[in-house]
Amino acid sequence: MSEPGRGRNTPVLAVCCLSVLLVSLDVTILNVALPSVQQDLNSSVSGLQWTLDAYTIVLASLLTLAGATADRVGRRRIFQLGLVLFTVGSALCSLAPTTGWLVVFRMVQAVGGSMLTPVAMAILANTFTEPRERARAIGVWGGVVGFSMAAGSVLGGVLVESAGWRSVFWLNVPIGLAALLLAALFVPESCSPRARRADPVGQLLVIALLGTLTYAIIEAPGEGWTSPPIVACLIIAAGALAAFVPYENRRAEPLIEPRLFRSAPFSGATATAVFAFAALGGFLFANTLYLQQVLGLSALSTGLHLLPMAVLSLVCPPLSGRIVGSRGPRIPLLLAGAGITASGVLAVAATRSPHPSDTLLYVTYALFGLGFGFVNAPITYTAVSGMPRAQAGVAAAVAATSRQVGSSLGIAVIGAAVAAGARPAAWWIIAGCGTAILVLGTLTSGRWAAATAERATDPGSEPRQSDHTHRDTHRDTHRHTHRHTHRQRGQQQ
Repeated sequence: MSEPGRGRNTPVLAVCCLSVLLVSLDVTILNVALPSVQQDLNSSVSGLQWTLDAYTIVLASLLTLAGATADRVGRRRIFQLGLVLFTVGSALCSLAPTTGWLVVFRMVQAVGGSMLTPVAMAILANTFTEPRERARAIGVWGGVVGFSMAAGSVLGGVLVESAGWRSVFWLNVPIGLAALLLAALFVPESCSPRARRADPVGQLLVIALLGTLTYAIIEAPGEGWTSPPIVACLIIAAGALAAFVPYENRRAEPLIEPRLFRSAPFSGATATAVFAFAALGGFLFANTLYLQQVLGLSALSTGLHLLPMAVLSLVCPPLSGRIVGSRGPRIPLLLAGAGITASGVLAVAATRSPHPSDTLLYVTYALFGLGFGFVNAPITYTAVSGMPRAQAGVAAAVAATSRQVGSSLGIAVIGAAVAAGARPAAWWIIAGCGTAILVLGTLTSGRWAAATAERATDPGSEPRQSDHTHRDTHRDTHRHTHRHTHRQRGQQQ
């Protein structure tokens, strides 16, 4: 695998940031355009929900598959394919004649998007090989994630009021074309040092687990947790998870190494991603409805009120990356948890009044932006560092999938609280997410956690279970002997 020179690192980082700008903006920018979509396409409420849900479900279901495929066949190749699909899907969305076609084209977008976020993180991990430089690069990358996620409502409001809802998809086309050109010029091809065998069964189980679980999380508030479709989805998800772990444990080359979740930092990073993005998804959803429906603000005014959140989501990640590179992930995680917790608590106080102070709202949004701005760099750095570089794409995909699952969960749970008229409960749930990040940051960044990471990533720490057939036993024994002989030769040299 070729390593780019230092002079080529900055363009590679720029390409990765452009790709994540596409995906992250699309998560939030469409929300403020939904009323215009409904009026123009005569959409039902469920049709509007699916314009958001179809994207999230497909994206969450395919992230792990895309990351593993990129590790195997080439990261730049999959990355470029993702850019093409996302750009074409965006152009088609802007031309959609009906809600049904818009949903279909959103799914095309999501297929492309699944190839961008995890593969971009893997490209960063393999380009910036020095730990401190990698942490700083991931900090910049996280800044784009935070800014685009938070600023989507601002930009969406401007575009909808000036050029209509179709313009939110036009924006993706020039960005996608620019990223495609830069990727061809500057991004070197990379893949795992040794090609891994495909794992179609494991990949199907992951898709079944994430697809059905995400559907249940999103649709349960409307259909009810005991409705037949939701119960069926939960049973399928539980069955897929129950089958996935033992199946992967028996494989010599699993899609995801289950024992690596015994690494406290890696498991903590995935759990932190769920809580952080649950807080973000719920916070944006609840505040957009609050500002527009309760306070009567326009889409543009709503975006401007959220501007302090967007600004701090841009400013804090590079600082967070520097701290991670020099002192580790604990301080950024504690700052993130404290900021999100304080924002949730302050929101409870701010929204009690029928005419809340704008200053109090701005402080609430600024605190959330500070907390969210500090959380992305330690999540990404810890997740990628928790696996061997050969599985960087899979590690990045797990972190990205956790973000999508968290966002879906936050919108579903906090949306249900808002719909039930329990708005203070929504803010308390957000504060609870921040508290969970505080606890996870404390538990997964100490000496004990580091020791679990070393044991989990040491291939000799635990022998892999093999199938009970003679053929698989012989194959595993042969591989063990080959590795042992190779180590002996290295020691003699």
